[in-house]
Amino acid sequence: MAAHKGRRLRKGAATTAAAALAVAALSASQAPGATGAPDPLQTSAGRSTPAPEVSADGNATGNSPYYTDLPPLNSPVPSPSSTIGTPVSRGEGEAGIPATVLDAYQKAEAELRASKPGCNLPWQLLAAIGKVESGQARGGRVRADGTTISPIIGPQLDGNGFALIKDTDHGAYDGNSSYDQAIGPMQFIPSTWAWAGRDGNGDGKADPNNVYDAALAAGHYLCRNGWDLSTERDLHRAILSYNNSTDYLNLVLSWVDYYRKGSHSVPDGSGGVPTHRSDDDLPRTSMPAAPHTAEPKPSKHAKPPKPTHPSKGKPSPDPTTPGSPSPEPTPPAGTPTPSDTVDHLVSPDLDGTELTATAGDAFERRIGARAVTKDGKSVAKVRVRFTISGDTDATFTGGERVATVATDAKGIALAPQLLAGEKAGAFTVTSVVVGHAAKGVGYMATVTPRPADKLVRTSGTALTCTPGGEFAGQVQVKATYKGAPAAKVGATATLIKSAANPTANIVGPYFKDANGQPVRTLTGLTTDADGLVTLPKLYADLFSGTYLLRVTTPGGGSVTVELKVSVAASASASASPSPSASS
Repeated sequence: MAAHKGRRLRKGAATTAAAALAVAALSASQAPGATGAPDPLQTSAGRSTPAPEVSADGNATGNSPYYTDLPPLNSPVPSPSSTIGTPVSRGEGEAGIPATVLDAYQKAEAELRASKPGCNLPWQLLAAIGKVESGQARGGRVRADGTTISPIIGPQLDGNGFALIKDTDHGAYDGNSSYDQAIGPMQFIPSTWAWAGRDGNGDGKADPNNVYDAALAAGHYLCRNGWDLSTERDLHRAILSYNNSTDYLNLVLSWVDYYRKGSHSVPDGSGGVPTHRSDDDLPRTSMPAAPHTAEPKPSKHAKPPKPTHPSKGKPSPDPTTPGSPSPEPTPPAGTPTPSDTVDHLVSPDLDGTELTATAGDAFERRIGARAVTKDGKSVAKVRVRFTISGDTDATFTGGERVATVATDAKGIALAPQLLAGEKAGAFTVTSVVVGHAAKGVGYMATVTPRPADKLVRTSGTALTCTPGGEFAGQVQVKATYKGAPAAKVGATATLIKSAANPTANIVGPYFKDANGQPVRTLTGLTTDADGLVTLPKLYADLFSGTYLLRVTTPGGGSVTVELKVSVAASASASASPSPSASS
């Protein structure tokens, strides 16, 4: 999507890029003694490095409009350039972020630090995007759980001054069954939210109008593709994938710089709301909503009135959405889109081949779908959405369970590589045409457990105990597969009745559960990186005798350990015989 260069950002100011250059210059002048290469997250529009191309999976917002207000300049020195005017400065209050909104950004950063540590996502990047997209949820007009007091919905993307994105959610999120509109404090379009949405506040649902959910979704979106945001190249890629505009990139970087220098929380609802938008020179049926006015609910008619809140930057006529490799011009009115011509999807080459992978491995075969017309002709440039469903943790490369890919010249869309995850089980992958009702194609896949074909006990010390006592040592076994240590292999330990009867015994030695109650079968054990697993302590009941403990793993690994319960020799003469255990 080509950026709109030269667009007026506000009265008396030039382009965001030019103004951001002034911000960068003034910021540099205010940092005496600063040396060395800048932190990529502090790199602003003043750098001459060209912006990289947007990745092939489109952008989060559909290139919707955005707020264009710049951060304060924090300096009494006038702008060094007379050609760019004087950017609006509203004082240090701009550093204040509403408390709940700030908490959502910081919680998202913490979650991404744990789940995707290589991404190096800073909360200041989320704050910068949140400022540009919605003015920090309209100055923090959110409830205690993070849900916005009223929906934040961008203009309908109908091609009239904006991008053209036909409805993909049947109006479920934006109330518009004809065209998509960006939604929520982080302004996701519905087709992107469908796969990027997250539950950030733990209420069991992913709501784009909840700042915790939206911030976490934005974090995962920015951290996909293995991007490392501590590098300038990946940082720029990630921001441009959110909205494909160089002006947008420069503006977000300016706010990142500003928040990195210091920020603080302010009460919810008391934050400032920007006043300038990238679509200020386009006609609108209503002005952006004031921070304390209630917005009308979105209309369910085919062309609802323009919503009364600010949104994102002016896009090119027809944006890419997730999976689209490049933008295209808007077709003449009434011209069918490629998606409109698709009758159904077919499997391009698998022909019923079973998809199977071991836990932790990647599936060897790539799944895909070919878009065809009713007479079997292939259709190119159609967005196909692949969705993983089922009780496993299988994902596509990048950790997502939904991926949208455009068909190539042969009408084929190949999904990203499938990764099995650690949880064994079956799952399905379905494919549908985005924004068009056409029969899809699905695949069944199975994740098998990690195997170990051999188990051995690591110690030969006899395990003995007196009735009612505790065994002195703990059983440790080592698992191997084809001679190599087998890590992350699940194991089951059972006190069995006999070598010929592997069912759990009802008397004899036992483990204890969390409540201290006897347990004679343990599941959920897992070997460590060296293939070792150490069992919990064993206890004896009042029955003496010789008992068997068996440990097994998927792949055929098995070892049986003998346990002896007997009265101590010094006490046997005076003690009455212990009852014999029946097995």
